[in-house]
Amino acid sequence: MKLNSKILAQAANQARGLAIDAIHKCSSGHLGLPLGAAEIGAVLYGNTMVHNPADPRWLNRDRFVLSAGHGSMVLYSWLHLSGYEVSSDDLKAFRQLHSKTPGHPEFKETPGVEATTGSLGQGIANSVGFAMSGKMAAARFNTEEHEIFDHHVICLAGDGCMQEGVALEAISFAGHQKLDNLILIYDSNDVTLDAMADKTQSENTAARFKSIGWDVITLADGHDLAAILKAVNKAKKSASGKPQLIIAKTEICRGIPEVAGTSKGHGEGGAKYADSARAGLGLPADKHFYVSAEVSDYFAAHKKRLARQYNKWKKTFKEWAAANPEKADLLASRATTPSAAALLETIPAFAPDTKLASRAAGRDVLQPIAAAMPLLVSGSADLYGSTLNYIKDAPDFDVADRGGRNIRYGIREHAMAAITNGVAYDGIFHPSCATFLVFADYSRPSMRIAALAGLPAVYIYTHDSIGVGEDGPTHQPVETISGLRVIPNLDVIRPGDPEEVAGAFAAAFSRTDGPTLLALSRQAMPIQNEISLDARRTGTEKGAYIAVQETEPLTHILLATGTELQHAVVAAKTLGASTRVVSVPSFERFKRQSADYRESVLPNSCRNRVAIEAGVTGLWAQLVGLDGKVIGIDRFGLSAPGGTAMKELGITAEAVVAAAQSLG
Repeated sequence: MKLNSKILAQAANQARGLAIDAIHKCSSGHLGLPLGAAEIGAVLYGNTMVHNPADPRWLNRDRFVLSAGHGSMVLYSWLHLSGYEVSSDDLKAFRQLHSKTPGHPEFKETPGVEATTGSLGQGIANSVGFAMSGKMAAARFNTEEHEIFDHHVICLAGDGCMQEGVALEAISFAGHQKLDNLILIYDSNDVTLDAMADKTQSENTAARFKSIGWDVITLADGHDLAAILKAVNKAKKSASGKPQLIIAKTEICRGIPEVAGTSKGHGEGGAKYADSARAGLGLPADKHFYVSAEVSDYFAAHKKRLARQYNKWKKTFKEWAAANPEKADLLASRATTPSAAALLETIPAFAPDTKLASRAAGRDVLQPIAAAMPLLVSGSADLYGSTLNYIKDAPDFDVADRGGRNIRYGIREHAMAAITNGVAYDGIFHPSCATFLVFADYSRPSMRIAALAGLPAVYIYTHDSIGVGEDGPTHQPVETISGLRVIPNLDVIRPGDPEEVAGAFAAAFSRTDGPTLLALSRQAMPIQNEISLDARRTGTEKGAYIAVQETEPLTHILLATGTELQHAVVAAKTLGASTRVVSVPSFERFKRQSADYRESVLPNSCRNRVAIEAGVTGLWAQLVGLDGKVIGIDRFGLSAPGGTAMKELGITAEAVVAAAQSLG
């Protein structure tokens, strides 16, 4: 499309005005990027990007991710100008309660926002996930006659994003995988929040990216509309088979000369110059949140042009669906997720003499679930041989086979989780990934964002306790489970026998409103045949259930999770018929049950409660109360065989019996 430089230059300055007015009105926000990247936004939203404001989740839209989410007004301004449901009043409500324009972009809060960003570097890794999802979709669904997926993923990032480790992990993965549908625009203004960027960085960015398999285009003037358009079009049309980096040298806070090009221009420091800045940009003094008739008309016409592209694609899609009904049904299935009950029906019962580590049970459970959910994909951080989450009879995703379902992330735990989030944001595939539980600390920031954004990602993290044994305290995640349980909207499930593993996987992969972490053991655990199959499977879905029912008036309740369930069951036999055992695979799921159900499992009348878990004890107080006791490990582990470590640190049935007897 031919560039209308005159109108888009006006639009860029008016977008600057919108940012100035919004940030000045609320006395909070970041002016630097919205003013510095205005021309980039003008070219993307006013010319080269394929999207449809009337259908923000169109399958073949170009995905735009603002990794530098602190500059959110650059996104909100262009969504408003482009005709998304982001009104002038929404801009005026920037950073206010329940507005469509929160301080950092949030998924599902604003039409046209693809991902929750702001934690620097996350958006770059999310974009890699979007790009990978696009490649998988094209491989699965395109045919020689009909190409329904050929979109690009465009990410705008700043110096802060480029310094973060998660971004470096992700760009390395993208280069190796040759994700040539990915365009990263680096808003290179030589400024970070505290100081000029040369205080903290001196690398040759272009050389670094080239060395890991990217093409690089450098724009000496990142405000030159024609140069930006040429660069983006070149990146889109590249046949090199490589992801594309555009380094755009820009001036931060351009349009406010008092702070432009300095670290003071990063935040709201320039807002006090709002009146003089607006005058310098040619904006009327008496009209705030101003958009000229010429600019409005241009974008209204552009919206119609985009609609024509969209309608042309819809026609192709209709023809494709008619010619490929099975593929069409598979693609349509992305919008539905099987219930936990339906998934459990696909999983055979384990043999009564089974003795398996829960990671091994997870391997067996994953296979029928993957068969029932053909859009499920599973990745691992160089640990498939240990995490056991490889989908059998399915190839790897790589350059040779974009339809593969197993993703080898290498030793990149943080990027793996953030890329998984990107796939979940895209909404076509059901993503999961795996590593050792102790490395959840490397993944945690991405898990937190997944929980905040309500993403249905599944993290299959193994080697869940001091049972790891000889690897020692560096690999024994005594505090990790509790640290993850405190993240709002993250379900943590730690199953205690193979049938609980079945219930855990079914619960995780049927969940649609947030992420789930499955904490699985390396050491074997006995199957609990004395507990009914249905109780173990459906009870796990509820988060807690009565595993052993007392047969005389209730005097004691023993609570346990994971591999420690076996100790509670043994202890109950010693304590006698007045003892109940409650299995608690998931605190979070149990809290969501009705008050009546929770009371039926943990009646308030019984205060003699003992919990056991091979980890820190603090969170168990909410279940055992002030009168109860917790058998746990409030220290780091030790290097010894797993069973020896458990006994040395007091994780035994005998300890449970002694604690219960001490309560009376």
